[in-house]
Amino acid sequence: MSKSNHLFDAIFEPTKQSPELFLINNNGEITYSEFHKTINQIANLLIQKGMKPGERVAVQAEKSNLQIALYAATLKAGGVYLPLNTGYTLSELEYFIEDSGAKIIVIDKKIEEQLLASVDKSITILTLNSDESGSVMDYAKNQDIKFEAIERSPEDLAAILYTSGTTGKSKGAILSHKNLLSNTKVLEEYWKFTKDDVLLHMLPIYHTHGLFVATNLLAYVGGAMIFLPKFDIDQAIEWMSKATTMMGVPTFYTRLLNDQRFDQSLTNHMRLFISGSAPLLAETHREFEDRTGKKILERYGMTETNMCTSNPYDEERIAGTVGLPLPGVELRIADDQGNEIKQGEIGIIELRGENVFKGYWQMPDKTNDSFRKDGFFITGDMAKIDHKGYVTIVGRDKDLIITGGLNVYPKEVETVIDQIETILESAVFASPHKDFGEAVVAAIVRKNNSLSEIEVKKYLSDKLAKFKQPKKIIFIENLPRNAMGKVQKAELRKKYKSLFEG
Repeated sequence: MSKSNHLFDAIFEPTKQSPELFLINNNGEITYSEFHKTINQIANLLIQKGMKPGERVAVQAEKSNLQIALYAATLKAGGVYLPLNTGYTLSELEYFIEDSGAKIIVIDKKIEEQLLASVDKSITILTLNSDESGSVMDYAKNQDIKFEAIERSPEDLAAILYTSGTTGKSKGAILSHKNLLSNTKVLEEYWKFTKDDVLLHMLPIYHTHGLFVATNLLAYVGGAMIFLPKFDIDQAIEWMSKATTMMGVPTFYTRLLNDQRFDQSLTNHMRLFISGSAPLLAETHREFEDRTGKKILERYGMTETNMCTSNPYDEERIAGTVGLPLPGVELRIADDQGNEIKQGEIGIIELRGENVFKGYWQMPDKTNDSFRKDGFFITGDMAKIDHKGYVTIVGRDKDLIITGGLNVYPKEVETVIDQIETILESAVFASPHKDFGEAVVAAIVRKNNSLSEIEVKKYLSDKLAKFKQPKKIIFIENLPRNAMGKVQKAELRKKYKSLFEG
């Protein structure tokens, strides 16, 4: 079996005997060799629990060292890893389990009883708690510390990541070993990562940014990660002296800049700061450089493609742009028919390359609609390219909202809001927010005036993940519409663009 074909072998295996550190945090330090023993024990456990090659392991658990081992073990045992946002409610979780056909589910102990009562009895449920206790480790510690990787081909699935659906139904983006490995290899060279790098990791690991971009890359080069549960300003400043690199979303950088402790002396030793998952304001980019003397490297990617473009490492990094297409990525700006348009004109980003996903899980029609006949994937992101080849994203079609680096499709939120009997209709849109980039806002037309903002928010609290819940509810008499009756969300965005200022 060629190591270049198997995601686990290529990314984790070369350092399996290494005494070097891999994961570092307040709980201690874990070397690569220690990490691999845990991987093998969990891989043996998955096989013992009946997992066969190609079957899905769904995971909704708090970020931990053990969950990274679970991810690697799933790959090594030939399974397909399915990370789920920890903010998803029980009803959302039930949909993902049923749709994916997951055979093994790993969840926090606190929802085990509820889930046992609602899912098929043939599904194996294991627990993994925030302190790394639970049945995963209870069972795994008695397993053999040796395990031979199950053979997989480059086209076999490695992971499924669910992304919100424009029609209210979430889509599972299916990613192959080749998709993920090709992207990791490109980023190693493009961002100059080596085994000497220590990454300050404060991202969630149910998202492509924290799991595939960050974790795969550092494991591939044999580097280390300061693996913190989430972004915390005090922890970020405390640990930065031990890091060489950092990956974050714009919110991380705006919060760091709001703290006077974050200055040039704290960052002098840092090799690289990377930002993605949401647009970084040019203002933030310039303020960061003024404060630290360093330029943030902004890049662009998405669940379906991983990384697509990046500002260069050695050459000019231009504020407000997401840089140049990465090596091996074909990018064009097209009209709605897929015809490439002139330089400088605004159109839709379309992509082709080994990094581009295989399609949507059990949604052949949606998959077909998302690709051109020549194989280009239609991202739905609107952008333009300048004379130097730098890409500037100017907006998104389908009204996608990116809040704190997470995607929210308005239709999904509207569907839940409109279930309230005293609501006539709703329109969900984005309003600029300094901390989150964009905030979810709902404009609601009531049948009567008895409904309050507090009541709406309470209704949504257990039906939508917190990041999808509107930060502001606006009650209006009528939604703005055009002559064809289509709601004009652009008008709502314009009217309420200053909602979170001050």
